Amino acid sequence: MKFFDPPQAKPLLPADKIDREYRRMRLKVFLGAFIGYAAYYLVRKNMSLALPGMIEPVEQGGLGYDKAQLGIAMSAISIAYAFSKFLMGSLSDRSDARKFLVVGLILSSLLMIGVGVLPFATASVAMIFVFMFLIGWLSGMGWPPCGRIMAHWFSQNERSFKMSVWNTSHTIGSGTLGLLATAGIGLYAFMGVAQTWRGAFVFPALVALVLAGFCWWALRDRPQACGLPPIDEYRNDFSGKKAVKNDEAKIPFKTLFVDYIFKNKILWLIAVANAFVYLVRYGIGDWAPTYLQEMGIMNGDQSNLAFSLHNYAGVPGTIICGWISAKFFKGRCAPANVIYMILVIAGILLYWKAMPVAQWLAEVFGGDVHAICRGVVYTALIEIGFCIYGPVALIGVQALNLVPKNAAGTAAGFVGLFGYLIGDALLSKMMLGAIAESTWGWNGTFWLFVIASVVATIFCATTWKRERLAANS
Repeated sequence: MKFFDPPQAKPLLPADKIDREYRRMRLKVFLGAFIGYAAYYLVRKNMSLALPGMIEPVEQGGLGYDKAQLGIAMSAISIAYAFSKFLMGSLSDRSDARKFLVVGLILSSLLMIGVGVLPFATASVAMIFVFMFLIGWLSGMGWPPCGRIMAHWFSQNERSFKMSVWNTSHTIGSGTLGLLATAGIGLYAFMGVAQTWRGAFVFPALVALVLAGFCWWALRDRPQACGLPPIDEYRNDFSGKKAVKNDEAKIPFKTLFVDYIFKNKILWLIAVANAFVYLVRYGIGDWAPTYLQEMGIMNGDQSNLAFSLHNYAGVPGTIICGWISAKFFKGRCAPANVIYMILVIAGILLYWKAMPVAQWLAEVFGGDVHAICRGVVYTALIEIGFCIYGPVALIGVQALNLVPKNAAGTAAGFVGLFGYLIGDALLSKMMLGAIAESTWGWNGTFWLFVIASVVATIFCATTWKRERLAANS
């Protein structure tokens, strides 16, 4: 494990070189963290895009599994990621962020390629579960080092906006995954491969391997390792430092988990809110291709495009949400989260009732009902994507702001544990797959989306006053 030890601090550069080097390195590490985390999403949600083909009967090139079975298999990546992100957070706080991120990306990419090319990897639901679990565990090596990098290279009074911009990396990664998966499936079809859905695993993972090389070149652990002063000194920003004398030193594990995490009441509140936000985030996105094809609303290429547009819409949505937080609420995240979650509820209702809305529009304005319905679905998914990723980003920012820098990865991992284990794995994968396969069908899943959005809004609102008091203390 000494391979992952943080690099030693170097002697300070001459004073006349510090500003220019700091600006150059901040841009460089930001790009490395941005592209690195986007690349992790090229090897995370591949199964969602391969799912419609995997459900097909064996004689048609599928595996013959049903939605409930594959929902369980998909949950493995979320279960593993939930615990991994939490545990890896504490390791990343004590490791070289550059090595940590790159090694995890390479290994998870190789395993995803294995799912696509090794027949035994998909021979049973249990084997798919095992591979997804391993990939999910390695995926936990992505966010914590990025959180460490952002905490060390960007000071607190600029972090909410900068992290909102950085947080669009996963929406760009997810959106690009939809396009690369479509390209991979098309490439496999051109090559005459019967199980074309395997291309959704292989081609995006190959691209992720290439991006890992860029991350190795761009990333650096912290300013001191580059001969630069700490970010707080460079920007003369010591906000939030009253209770922390030294947030660069390693914190003992017991103190890290007990004092900074488990006794932090506000952190618990945003962690619960995060669980329901993640149910909506992944429930809508991951099941969209299967839902749209089963309901006859879109074909495979159209549903993959809808998946990409849904994720790409999160880019401007997240940036604007961060700007609203910084501009109108002095960096507080709860007000912007509440506003955005209310808009998410409106988008879910439009997505759910797309066909009745399309029929009404066709009666009023004329046109083909099915074409109009597709337009309504695109609109609804874009609205949901635009709004849901803002709270995803700002809840992460809240977690970082509530602890010193040397506990940033652990706090992010704790909040992520609720999001990925409860919200994603248990609710958006297992429960939604079972509900969709039951007599309740897809209508039951939309009821769950609406209820989860309302609960998330309430829990986000509970931190409003507490966050304001903390900011004024």
